[in-house]
Amino acid sequence: MMDTVNPIVWIAIAGVVIAALLIWYFIARSRTNRLRSRFGDEYDRTVATTGSTGRAEHDLEDRQRRVASFDIRPLSHDERDRFASEWTEVKSLFVNSPAEAVLRADRTIGSLMKARGFPVADFDQRHADLTVDHPEVARHYREGHDIAARQSRDATGQAIATEDLRQALVHYEALFEDLISDVEDRGDTVSTSRVSTGSVSTGPVSTGPIGRVAEPSR
Repeated sequence: MMDTVNPIVWIAIAGVVIAALLIWYFIARSRTNRLRSRFGDEYDRTVATTGSTGRAEHDLEDRQRRVASFDIRPLSHDERDRFASEWTEVKSLFVNSPAEAVLRADRTIGSLMKARGFPVADFDQRHADLTVDHPEVARHYREGHDIAARQSRDATGQAIATEDLRQALVHYEALFEDLISDVEDRGDTVSTSRVSTGSVSTGPVSTGPIGRVAEPSR
């Protein structure tokens, strides 16, 4: 009968249960810390989006497994030069046509990601893929794309403020420079800033460089 079971047995069972709970706690805590360190603010954003820490962590680990299956590669020097030239054209276009420049920047980023080995996908998937190894600049990608998407679907004919478009291009440039910096090793290292950046006049808003990146909303 249960009453005749040696108390030592119950103590042992309780000890095993407590040990199992402690092991589970430390494994879960280690998992959370690892994902927070890897994804930064994207961790909190995903928790808020999914409404559950468990679902968010499962989502983030799925992203890691997906990206691990990609064949991400550096750009060739020719590709790097071509994209740098395209980006210079985008920034020059901004002077007279800010809205068109932002939309073209969005397309250029998509082409650059494809050249690096990211699969063709919709924006949400591309953004999710970027967060695995580029969490900080992925935030800028999201901010820039949101403005570009607003520009594309604006059916009222009301133009988006030039300053907003300028900020979108700044966000895109943060990602562009991160992605273009990985180039095949040919014994020479070229600074991204020397091949991809320059000054853009934004008409009534600014007559200097595009400017500093504003901290994206979280």
